[in-house]
Formats: sequence, structure tokens, C-alpha cells
Amino acid sequence: MRIKEVIVVEGKDDTAKIKQAVDADTIETNGSAINHKILTQIKHAKDVRGVIVFTDPDYPGQRIRSIINEQVPGCKHAFLTKDDARDKHDRGIGIEHASKEAIQKALEAVYEVGDTYRSDIEKEDLMRYGLIGGTYAREKREALTTHLNIGYANGKQLMKRLTMFHITKSDLKTAMKEIEKENGDV
Repeated sequence: MRIKEVIVVEGKDDTAKIKQAVDADTIETNGSAINHKILTQIKHAKDVRGVIVFTDPDYPGQRIRSIINEQVPGCKHAFLTKDDARDKHDRGIGIEHASKEAIQKALEAVYEVGDTYRSDIEKEDLMRYGLIGGTYAREKREALTTHLNIGYANGKQLMKRLTMFHITKSDLKTAMKEIEKENGDV
């Protein structure tokens, strides 16, 4: 599988793992030490070939993703779940611990982020589906974000994440029905 866009990862181990799974070029942010020089490289890569941001599903990875999204708008995003990124001995979470298949699946389900979209989802919709402010809200959010492949989001982040990935009220309704059908009441 050849990826035309440049994939932005956190470090050398991530690059090595990506190259085992797909044929692609990477830019490494050197962890959370992302600086102006790296952001300039990412912007150039986006302008020339396109960029897929593929960081670890943890706080530093989300921070890096947020910085890139703010400084270089219009990048595509790929996500791994924490389970897919977990070391089999439970010593860490990261792309470097993911299977080849999990990486390929995440890169096949890439989202393009636009900065002018206004979601039709309202806070009341999230409450109605039990995604915020209720018993099992965390579990329901985790099921939803996994189903949509948009990376886990806490209650405060969920609306922003749904908007960022252009998820509509109709998409949300369909996803929640499919989740209930697959898992019963989450």
C-alpha cells in the first residue's frame, strides 16, 4: 500500500513501524518538542504532497496534533485506538506498538479537516445519546469515537472533534444506532 501524502509521526520508532506497514515518507516531530523548523517542513509537505497527521493516542500526541492543526490547517488525520496502540506487555501506548494491520486500517480511514465547517450537532444531542453528563458517558464516547475512527475525546473535546471531522447530526444518529445494534446498550 503506497501513501502519496507525507505522514507526520512523533519519532523514529513510529517511522520504522509505519514503513513496515505501508510505503510512505514521514516527518518526525521529535515528540512534543515540535518547533518552527518542523512546522515549516510540514507546511511545505502539505503544499506539495499533502500531509496525514498520525500521532499516538495519548495526551502528548493530542497536543502535537492540535499544534499542527492550528499552525498548518487543512491536514488529514489518522487515528489509532488506545487498544490498537497498546504494547502487548502493557508498557506503553504508541504507533510503534501497533500491528501492521491496525496501522493500515487507520491510514485507510483518514479524515480531512476543514476549518470553515459549522456542525448541526448541539449539546442536547450529545446529552440525549448519553455521550456527556450521564452514567456510562465515557464508555459511550469511546464506542462512538472508535466507530467513527476520530480518536478518543473527553466530554469537553467531543463537540470540537465531531465538528473538526464534519460529522453531521445524521452521521451521529446513524453511528449511535449502529453501535447500539452491535453492542446492545453501551
